[in-house]
Amino acid sequence: MKSDYSTPLDVDAIRADFPILHQEVRPGVPLVYLDNAASSQKPLAVIETISDYYSRYNANVHRGIHKLSEAATDAYESARRRIQAFINAASFREIIFTRNTTESINLVAQSWGRSNLEPGDLIVSTEMEHHSNIVPWQMLAGQTGAVLKFVPIAEGGILDLDVYHQLLEEGPKLVTFTEMSNVMGTIPPAREMIEAAHAVGAVVHVDGAQSVPHMPVDVQALDADFLSFSSHKMCGPTGVGVLYGKREILEAMPPFLGGGDMIKRVELGQSQWNDLPYKFEAGTPAIGEVIGLGAAVDYLGAIGMDKVHQHEQAVTKYALDRLSEVGGVRVLGPEDVSIKGGAVAMVLDCAHPHDVAQVLDHHGIATRAGHHCAMPLHQHCNVVASTRASFYLYNTFEEVDRLIDGLYKVKELFAR
Repeated sequence: MKSDYSTPLDVDAIRADFPILHQEVRPGVPLVYLDNAASSQKPLAVIETISDYYSRYNANVHRGIHKLSEAATDAYESARRRIQAFINAASFREIIFTRNTTESINLVAQSWGRSNLEPGDLIVSTEMEHHSNIVPWQMLAGQTGAVLKFVPIAEGGILDLDVYHQLLEEGPKLVTFTEMSNVMGTIPPAREMIEAAHAVGAVVHVDGAQSVPHMPVDVQALDADFLSFSSHKMCGPTGVGVLYGKREILEAMPPFLGGGDMIKRVELGQSQWNDLPYKFEAGTPAIGEVIGLGAAVDYLGAIGMDKVHQHEQAVTKYALDRLSEVGGVRVLGPEDVSIKGGAVAMVLDCAHPHDVAQVLDHHGIATRAGHHCAMPLHQHCNVVASTRASFYLYNTFEEVDRLIDGLYKVKELFAR
C-alpha cells in the first residue's frame, strides 16, 4: 500500500541527522516520535552549532569590544539575517527575537494594541486558535474596552468565511488567526483573508507557529503585518521565538519591555529608545538559542520547505487512509490534505484520549493527548480532549503503520 504514496525527501538520510530518533524506549521497542506539533527534534547541525558557541565564543553580544563578544555578535546577527531570508522579510530590522510565539503575540497585544485600540474597537479571531492567540487578546480587550469576536468553524473543520466577511463589515481594527491549526491541521486561505482585512483597514497578525516549520512562508507575499513563530517547533532550540512586523508599524510602536540594549540614551528623567529591532529586545538575549535557530533555518532551507510540506502531505494522507481502516475512530478537521498540515487529532469511541496515548506510549509511540491548548475548538467538536499524532520531515510511512498497530492494541484492551 505504501507504494501508492511518494515523498520527495530522502527520509533515511534525514533521520540519520537526528540522534534522538535512534533509540529504544524499552528493549526491542524503538521510538516513534509523533508529537512534532508540540516540539520538534533537533539535527546534529543545530546541536553542534550550539555546543560550538558555548565551547569557543560564549560572550554577551553588542556591547563588548573583545574578540569573543565580537564573534558572538556576528553569529547572532547573522542568524537574524538568515531568518529574515527564510521568511522573505524586507529588512533584518523586521525580525525581533522573543522567547516564543506566545511572547511574540503578547508583544503585539501590549505594544501595538494598547497604543491603538479604544473602547468599542473590534478584534476578530477564530474558534480554531491556540490559547496563545486568544488569551492575550482577551486581556487586551479587558484593558482597553475593545470587543473580541470569533469566526466559527464550519463543517469539515474549515473556517466559516461567510461569517468572517460579515465581521469585516463591522470594521475591525485587528484581525488575528492561525495559518495552520495545531489540532486539526487546517490551513485557512491566509492571503485571501489578509487582503480582505486590509480592504477594511484592519491590521493583521498571523500565528505561524505551525506553518513556518512545515511549509514555505513568504511574509511579503502574504502581506501580513505581523507574524509570530517559535524555534523549538522547527528543529531549533527552546527559549527563542520570532516576531516579524512591518517596519513602519514597528517604528511607531512603543517598547514592550524596558532595560538594557533597548535604549540609545538614559537620563534620570527620560530615555531614548534604540533603533529596530533592538527597541524590542531588552536585556541579554537567548544568544546560543538564536544562533542555534540560525542553524535550523539553514538546515530546513537546504532541504526545501516545499519538499517538507509535500512529504508531510504524503504521510498525512497515508495516515488518514490507514485510520479509515481501523473503525471507531473520529478524525477532527478536514481530511483533504490540500488544506491540511501534518496534524491528525482523533477520538476513539472505546477509550479516553489519555488512555489511547498511554497505550501508544507503551508501544514506543509518542503522541499527545488533551485539549492541546485549544479548548474552544474541542468544545466546538463536542469532545473534551483528543489524541494527536503530528508529523514532520523525519517521519516515515512505516511509523504510521506502527501508529495503526498501536491503535488496534488500544481497541483490543478497551473494546470489550
